[in-house]
Amino acid sequence: MLRNRFRIYPIRSRRIGSTVVAAAFAVLVAAAILAPTADAATSVGADPVGTGPVQSDFRAAARFSNPEANPPGANNWACRPSAAHPRPVVLVHGTWESAYQTWAGFAPMLAGHGFCVFAPELGILSARDGGGIPARQHGGEYGAGHVDESSAQLAGFVDRVLRATGARQVDLVGHSQGGVIARGYLKFHGGADASNPQRNKVSHVVTMVATNHGTTMDGLVGLENDLQAAGIDISSEVGAASGPGGADQQVGSAFITRLNRGGDTLPGIDYTVLTTIYDEVSTPYTASFLTPGPGARVDNIVIQNGCAGDHTEHTDFTYSPRAQSLALSGLGADVPVVCVAR
Repeated sequence: MLRNRFRIYPIRSRRIGSTVVAAAFAVLVAAAILAPTADAATSVGADPVGTGPVQSDFRAAARFSNPEANPPGANNWACRPSAAHPRPVVLVHGTWESAYQTWAGFAPMLAGHGFCVFAPELGILSARDGGGIPARQHGGEYGAGHVDESSAQLAGFVDRVLRATGARQVDLVGHSQGGVIARGYLKFHGGADASNPQRNKVSHVVTMVATNHGTTMDGLVGLENDLQAAGIDISSEVGAASGPGGADQQVGSAFITRLNRGGDTLPGIDYTVLTTIYDEVSTPYTASFLTPGPGARVDNIVIQNGCAGDHTEHTDFTYSPRAQSLALSGLGADVPVVCVAR
């Protein structure tokens, strides 16, 4: 059932206004001349390499010299689930961010609460191979490939986790694109069996500022559509600049349409959907919400509901203490839900 724990807030992006949107769009299109014009190559998945320290915010994690590092506490393949936490947790990073950059704060927290924690690198596609302009940045080639390719890579990783740990099911936590990668795995790559939920490989899904119904990119997609209506077709340039991972998450994209056709959820899965009114990437923030279908349970939560002082936006969301505590609660941990001004 849907527990109505959210209310609709007006969009109040602190970072992007209409002038900035137009400027950003112009830069994006101009930058497309630097991107490959051929079709993007197939992305690949990989395991993180090395270790990194615990981080308290995304910017610090992004500055760390090795974006390929394992998030602290993650990918201990000798870990065996406990009776208290029988399902390993697989953390799924978002677009143009590595597993370390996304989860260097939350992974050690999960491990500290006794969970077996795993985090793959998915959708690796360089700018040279078509991953888009952001793939040129430090660690930006992760999550750059087609979302469906990343979902298939996640399927292989989850099977490895199940074999290594002896568990029957895992729980998934996905940030941004990671949420739709997780849902794509459930629907298209064997993560769930709609005809027999007892065969589901996943029990709980937590999405954090996920692009579940696509994103308008705070007006950028609408601007592209307006130009299209005026007879100015820049879709190929924008696609080259954003790469397949970005393009697949646009509102109305072929992947988002296919993902949500027939309903948002699958039987036997519990979903916790976390979002923020200050999201300037997955917009509008209400598009993250899921509607439960038969046999599924959905908890849609805006983190400002009960904690107005938390101004966390999209990129830093996994480092919000409130979001972390809500995610832990969604995974069945007996923890207090905290409110920390940010």
